[in-house]
Amino acid sequence: MEDVKGKIAFITGGASGIGLGTSKVFVKNGMKVCIIDMRQDALDEAMAYFKEKGTADSVYPINLNITDREAYVAAADEAERIFGKIHVLFNNAGVGSGGSVVTSTYKDWDYSINVNVGGVINGIVTILPRILKHGEGGHVVSTSSTVGLFAMIGCGIYTTTKFAVTGLMESLASELEGTGVGASVLYPGGTTTNLGYSSMVNRPDELKNENEPEMPPPPSGGARPPMMDTSTFMDPVEVGERVLRGIKRNDIFIHTHPEFRDGIICRQEAVLRAIPDEPPSVKRAAVLRGFGTLVYNPIYERQTTPGPPDWD
Repeated sequence: MEDVKGKIAFITGGASGIGLGTSKVFVKNGMKVCIIDMRQDALDEAMAYFKEKGTADSVYPINLNITDREAYVAAADEAERIFGKIHVLFNNAGVGSGGSVVTSTYKDWDYSINVNVGGVINGIVTILPRILKHGEGGHVVSTSSTVGLFAMIGCGIYTTTKFAVTGLMESLASELEGTGVGASVLYPGGTTTNLGYSSMVNRPDELKNENEPEMPPPPSGGARPPMMDTSTFMDPVEVGERVLRGIKRNDIFIHTHPEFRDGIICRQEAVLRAIPDEPPSVKRAAVLRGFGTLVYNPIYERQTTPGPPDWD
């Protein structure tokens, strides 16, 4: 999808962080965007920005809880009624809650899975058929995380959900080959967002644990702990530029931070070392090849290495 001018995007978690940064980039490049969020105050702030920039006509806000499937369909209908056919679905909304696998509760698991996995599924089931039907091409991007590639200690629930997004999008990219619709999975690193704060604020009462502390207002400059140096974090707009580049290139994987290369290599090498060091069974291999891409999926061959950023 090299030419994005005039195309319509549907971005969940679009009123702040990476979603808002990507919305700004899309609008700058001639797209129209429906920003989807369940926080009305965030939607209002985002629209105030676009009004100030004189681009509000290219943006339409929709208040939506992405775990509500009926409401999701209604939101998609509304987006099409306002702007027309949807070409890009960016499943970006997510929650960063859920810590240790050892200590987490059912409610911790349900909350994170409902949003981080269920929300992506709801987007694909609701929006993708509409993109395929109009035949004008399009793209689906879903936000995973660097912990969607290797585990982070004490972050088991989040890691689980983000690994799920990785597998889902790789499968989707394989199935969409030749349709004119691409699929990418985004692996953002440290970015200036309010993920931690919004995850707590948006958590429904029925999925809160007993005696769960009230979330204080976010600290000045974002929701990151004051002791964490956020000065090196990437601006969400730069992440958005990388998302757009990935869409244009039809990348399977969109990485934002090269700092995670060693961790990814370490895990992949560990997986390879775990393969039995013995000759494969020729007969068994022949049977397995009968299952198509179970043994080898050529889709990974088309992923290339992006060069230095070419945006302003």
